Amino acid sequence: MVYCKRIKGLFLVFILGCSTLFGQKKPNIVIIIADQWRGQAIGFIGKEKVKTPFLDSFAKQSFVMTQMVSNYPVCSPARAMLMTGNYPFKNHVYSNVNSASSPYGIELSANAVCWSDVLKANGYSNGYIGKWHLDSPHPPYVSTSNNDKKVAWNEWTSPERRHGFDYWYAYGTYDVHNKPMYWDTKDSRDSFHYVNQWGPEHEAGKALDFFSNKYKVRDATKPFALVVSMNPPHSDYKTVPDKYMELYKDMPLDSLLQDADIPPAGTEMGKEYRNNIKYYYANISGVDEQIKRIVYGLKQEKLLDNTIILVMADHGNCLGKHDEVSKNNIYEESLRIPMIVYWKGQIKARIDSTFLGSIPDLYPTLLDLIGDKKQIPADVDGKSYASYFRNGSGTAPKEQYILGAIMSNNAKKNTGFRGIRNAEYKLAYMQKKDGSQDAFFFNIKQDPFELNNIYQKDDQRVLALKASLLQWLQKTNDTFIIQE
Repeated sequence: MVYCKRIKGLFLVFILGCSTLFGQKKPNIVIIIADQWRGQAIGFIGKEKVKTPFLDSFAKQSFVMTQMVSNYPVCSPARAMLMTGNYPFKNHVYSNVNSASSPYGIELSANAVCWSDVLKANGYSNGYIGKWHLDSPHPPYVSTSNNDKKVAWNEWTSPERRHGFDYWYAYGTYDVHNKPMYWDTKDSRDSFHYVNQWGPEHEAGKALDFFSNKYKVRDATKPFALVVSMNPPHSDYKTVPDKYMELYKDMPLDSLLQDADIPPAGTEMGKEYRNNIKYYYANISGVDEQIKRIVYGLKQEKLLDNTIILVMADHGNCLGKHDEVSKNNIYEESLRIPMIVYWKGQIKARIDSTFLGSIPDLYPTLLDLIGDKKQIPADVDGKSYASYFRNGSGTAPKEQYILGAIMSNNAKKNTGFRGIRNAEYKLAYMQKKDGSQDAFFFNIKQDPFELNNIYQKDDQRVLALKASLLQWLQKTNDTFIIQE
């Protein structure tokens, strides 16, 4: 009799536990992407004199990865890796999406299974706000100013190409930040509209409306996933609101020119850096304030405690460093991106300077975190590091692979660069127009500004990294040939 009562009691505990488990609403997901924001340019990192007061505070409650990279540091390939969990030669977005790459089919396939498609199929209500840049322009081109030159860039995303995002307030790519343009969910291709407001400020406001469900744009009975994709600090830097420039007006320019890889005054790239660095920082400060509005909006709607927030960029920005005007190169300022992940009570707050994160890993990690590990498609390249995100347990990646500057009409020939990065070294091979190849080997721990190329083809460290890189090229169906 006692035995029976014990069994009955355990059964009751089991039933109550299950109803709590299955009755709990899955977490919401908010992904905030800023374009061309290098990972070194955040206040709490302590590398640059940029003002990010909100993120400095928010980082204390979050998991921060200071060694996160954009594996292909240019807009469309980075975004396609985020959406598909696959590297560029699998998702077929191996250069920027525009009319020049259109003949080669470079765009996100309507048949790709994105994480947003998986969430939609599993009961999420999804929204996308801001820059998309994954659909190829086609004639007659949309009549926006960035489509009237030799290369067209901007395109409407038709409903069947929105990958599970029910609410759509977005554009392809458009860089007039103080008068941005958008297509709303039900707009046709020719019915976009302009807004006389700084893009990030307007988009943060739209996110707040999404949270409050002001216009009934989401199913309030379901968990949601929202992407807010801001264009600044992408150029043009000087369209930033004056109030953010005011933060830097009394800061001596010389105090912002301490890094050893800034070209000298009087050179073309030296002028690029000096003319734009305050504007670049002002844009970042403005984005920081809009992230604050988004997080506070979640709190106001009592959504924050059950929402995973991920703050990141698609790639970085050299701004003239290493004689590179922006991104799509092998240098740290181009590759490194912010990565801040918050989930109250579920993800342990800490700054991690050892985790070698890659963009394709975010897709499976997010699905694993919310309990949908079994829904991760088998052909996803990325790996889940959900346990590590939660508390630092389990294995962590030891290497990161990089590629970029690939010619859209020469994908199967040697163009661009390929490389590998670990905690101490970076090895990269860059194809030149004359058919020869430059090799680079940096000790990024001792030489963080990458001033000394110490490449020697017979160096044992080089040979070990080269072997790993060759395996990765084979695994990702990349036909790039290392000549040495």
